[in-house]
Amino acid sequence: ELGVERRFVPESCPRAVRPGDFVRYHYLGAFPDGTRFDSSYDRGSTFNVFVGKGQLIAGMDQALVGMCVNERRFVKIPPKLAYGSEGVPGVIPPNAVLHFDVLLIDLWNSEDEVQVQTYFKPEKCPRTVQVSDFVRYHYNGTFLDGTLFDSSHNRMRTYDTYVGIGWLIPGMDQGLLGMCVGEKRIITIPPFLAYGEDGDGKEIPGQASLVFDVVLLDLHNPKDGIAIENQLVPESCERRSQTGDFLRYHYNGTLLDGTLFDSSYSRNRTYDTYVGKGYVIAGMDEGLLGVCTGEKRRIIIPPHLGYGEEGRGKIPGSAVLVFDIHVVDFHNPSDSVSITVHYKPSNCTVLSKKGDYLKYHYNASLLDGTLLDSTHSLGKTYNIVLGSGQVVLGMDMGLQDMCVGERRTVVIPPHLGYGEYGVEGEVPGSAVLVFDIELLELVSGLPEGYMFVWNGEVSPNLFEEIDQNHDGEVLLEEFSEYIQTQVKTGKGKLAPGFDFEKIVKNMFTNQDRDGNGKVTAEEFKLKDQEAKEEHDEL
Repeated sequence: ELGVERRFVPESCPRAVRPGDFVRYHYLGAFPDGTRFDSSYDRGSTFNVFVGKGQLIAGMDQALVGMCVNERRFVKIPPKLAYGSEGVPGVIPPNAVLHFDVLLIDLWNSEDEVQVQTYFKPEKCPRTVQVSDFVRYHYNGTFLDGTLFDSSHNRMRTYDTYVGIGWLIPGMDQGLLGMCVGEKRIITIPPFLAYGEDGDGKEIPGQASLVFDVVLLDLHNPKDGIAIENQLVPESCERRSQTGDFLRYHYNGTLLDGTLFDSSYSRNRTYDTYVGKGYVIAGMDEGLLGVCTGEKRRIIIPPHLGYGEEGRGKIPGSAVLVFDIHVVDFHNPSDSVSITVHYKPSNCTVLSKKGDYLKYHYNASLLDGTLLDSTHSLGKTYNIVLGSGQVVLGMDMGLQDMCVGERRTVVIPPHLGYGEYGVEGEVPGSAVLVFDIELLELVSGLPEGYMFVWNGEVSPNLFEEIDQNHDGEVLLEEFSEYIQTQVKTGKGKLAPGFDFEKIVKNMFTNQDRDGNGKVTAEEFKLKDQEAKEEHDEL
């Protein structure tokens, strides 16, 4: 009688051989005395056959039923279930008992379909694979017995392809449909939906079932545009970015599976660029339009609006990019200083002008509210001569026409502030500045071009009064002493906010026309006399 000994049975046996199934198996054929008469191992290929259809000797047809893939059986077949009284001339003698050591490698049925087993699925699945989508995935490819024949992990490169348009074997085209990014599934494909009876001519033999362990990393469609997810929009948004604006923003850049490829935070520096001018990838150019200062948004960019098929650096080819951005500030090169008055005294008659000496308090911040500096924390005012270049141009403009007691906010674009380089360690490059100002004191300045004026009539013998020793020459010491006396007695006034010695030295140098350190009566001229002589010469 037929004898079957199960020498190894795998723990997992999802499917057993039934009549009508197609099997691939290895075997050793021997007589009872151990003499081998046949071996599939010697031929280097499995024996491939339908079970229960008379393609095998009766004993083997029966012995294979119920086997699992990777099961090993020792089979004893009597002559009546083998080659009987005739045998096989030159190979198997008449009435021979045959012993077979069988290992089942593969099993499928012509009615099989692609089998999909999902063993991990992300909680969020906003989109699944559809026909004509382009996907990037990793896989391990094995036969049904677990033998590895290929792996994208070993190549350290994803497999990138369109789905459902014939670029893949039919079974994989079906098995990838409906997957989410991050999903992991096992796709089992019968040979007639894979490489068929001929195999691929390389690693995959004919009639082989294939098992792919797949993780989907990326997914897009060539028709996709960018996708924007607003994460935080400030309640107050007086202005939104437009083409031509210059933006400063922080970002984290990841692939669709969450792999980080870049971050401005790690460099501790914003990314600064014009928008809509082609300075950044097309998807980012579009995604940065319409943002507010302080806004946080996620911009999802398909590869044809990102870095395309080639990728760049840590970004693989055909990768969907995800940017989580935080807009720090933006401006336009055509912007001027913006002034918002919060309080103005009722008796506002004297307004600040160029040359006036001002004392004021301020809080300085960036457009996102980051505090840069404050005179309040220093416990003293900031003092300048308006229009003299002691502050950035935007502040000179923002302090014009202000009265004592007035409070205003001055917003200064970088081209009127500290420019694209900023102040190292204090003010970032290309930063918009916000100053909250309160003017505390105003000393009227002198007319433009004057460092000293008389409060009354000028003495007709001015040179003689300055030349105290009457030697016909005025030295710097004499000149300085005379001017100081006029200021103390109220007869003259110096330009406020400047160092006395520097002003006097400057005035003296203007009079010392030959530069010999002495002023003679011929050299000495008042401002209006100089202007008259120049006019006469013209």
